[in-house]
Amino acid sequence: SIYGWRGATIENLKRLPQDYPRLKLIALEQNYRSTGHILRAANAVISHNPKLFEKKLWSDFGDGDPVKVVECDGEEHEAERAVAFIQSLRAQGGAIADERGSGQTKFGDFAILYRANHQARVFEQKLRAAQIPYKVSGGQSFFDRAEIKDLCAWLRLLVNQDDDPAFLRAVTTPKRGIGHITLGKLGEHAGRWKTSLFESLFSDSLAAQLGSKAIGSLHEFGRYLNDLEHRARHTTGAEDAKALLLDWLKTIGYEQHLYDSEDSEKLAASRWTNVLDFVDWVSRRCGGEIRQEGGIFEGEKQTVLQVAQTISVIISLAERGDEQDVVTLSTLHASKGLEWPHVWLAGINEGLLPFKPDADDLSAEVLATRLEEERRLMYVGITRARTTLAVSTLRRRKKGRDTVQGVPSRFIAEMAL
Repeated sequence: SIYGWRGATIENLKRLPQDYPRLKLIALEQNYRSTGHILRAANAVISHNPKLFEKKLWSDFGDGDPVKVVECDGEEHEAERAVAFIQSLRAQGGAIADERGSGQTKFGDFAILYRANHQARVFEQKLRAAQIPYKVSGGQSFFDRAEIKDLCAWLRLLVNQDDDPAFLRAVTTPKRGIGHITLGKLGEHAGRWKTSLFESLFSDSLAAQLGSKAIGSLHEFGRYLNDLEHRARHTTGAEDAKALLLDWLKTIGYEQHLYDSEDSEKLAASRWTNVLDFVDWVSRRCGGEIRQEGGIFEGEKQTVLQVAQTISVIISLAERGDEQDVVTLSTLHASKGLEWPHVWLAGINEGLLPFKPDADDLSAEVLATRLEEERRLMYVGITRARTTLAVSTLRRRKKGRDTVQGVPSRFIAEMAL
């Protein structure tokens, strides 16, 4: 069981024949999900685990497409190939659609599965760059982190100054002496005159409801936002865009805000790293950088405001919650019991799957047990696929701040493809 961490143990099954001497075994071997090639790969992998009862899955769906092993240079290359995998199958449409499905290949037919949550980030970035809708299951989306939402609120407000939710987040993050009483009166004024919060803050009649200090703070915020919008509209290219974004973060004191709001310096530093990653991503888009399997190419440069518009549209669609046709990003643990026509298993490398624990003093018995659990996790991943399965491995992979040589997981050889 992959639920060993919750107390599940194979010893319970071992005791069954002792507790029930007349025990009758009925093997449930017919699989109603996957094609022959996928099931043979799964059977081959799990055969390396000791078993009390032999079982080999089979199905009536024919062999189907062979399982594909994809070698990638690194995490970004892997994510690009996963995006190409989705785009290719989508382009072929009904020709390769699951015969048990609707006859069309939808985004919802795809899943990208991985061992650990941190692997999702680069896939999110590449899917967003390709304008492919997705959801993250079993972990938090990089773009759902509080610090990224803060920055996106500012960018959304640059695009649309009538966006009241974005205004409320931006005007209070970081804090600038504009409290809930001031915002409450600003909201009353906006409601009375049927204007947005941003438009109301420059209204002459607002002075009748707020003191000069509150008015001054609101005007300072409004003028800075207008200035930032002007600069964003006229700033293009990766280097200039990065300079603008870093200057913006310095001006509003966002790094200090993170350190002030966290008890742990380590956590604050991690959140600031996320911010810098986001800045790099926006800057590359402004520089027109296009990353494809063959390398990095230069496309049409965009202004910061144009990239902000793209981000705003994507977030607005996600917040509506009515977009169900999305690619699923999920940990292997969270995928148990689910299925998709097309599955991409990511990062199938030694150290990732099977995961290598940091402790060096574990006994051989404990290590063997953990390896069996990891192998069962690989088995779960393989058997999530109905018709198409791609397994990717990295030639080089990130380990903390370092890049190390990637070693294909032993589970790839065990699939006996």
